[in-house]
Amino acid sequence: MGFATHLGPWLLGTVKNTTGTTAGTIRNMGATMVAQTATTTVNDTTAALEFCIPAGSQIVDFTVDITTAYSGTTGNTITIQTAAGNSLATVGGATTTPLAVGRATTNYTGAQVGTMLNVGSTDLLVYAVYACAGTASGGAATITCRYIVKGSDGAANPTTFQN
Repeated sequence: MGFATHLGPWLLGTVKNTTGTTAGTIRNMGATMVAQTATTTVNDTTAALEFCIPAGSQIVDFTVDITTAYSGTTGNTITIQTAAGNSLATVGGATTTPLAVGRATTNYTGAQVGTMLNVGSTDLLVYAVYACAGTASGGAATITCRYIVKGSDGAANPTTFQN
């Protein structure tokens, strides 16, 4: 099996244009969701590049699977952020419990969601940073970023002229 590339957005559905008000005549096309996966470790205490998300895309979520427990003594946190250091998601936090093996809960704020709805007019570089208040040892995670590829202007639907 080979790999192929496509310059998205890739729309799927059976009705391209709305011509009525009943099912089967109303536009039902939607943009496909894609994903990128990267790994981060306890050694990534400075920003480590994980993903490059295409301009205009909408980030749906980040999944963080802890594959090796993080053994920091307190405050274990993985921050997923932009190149400018703006946080997109956090895992862990001010906890005395190390990040254990398993799927971690990813938390989002309103400001983070705003950025996730449209990454902007240029590709977005996404980094991960591990931090703990105590001594860090061990720890690895696989991070998956799911996103919808849209036009560089954030449009997910073709204009009348692009049909």
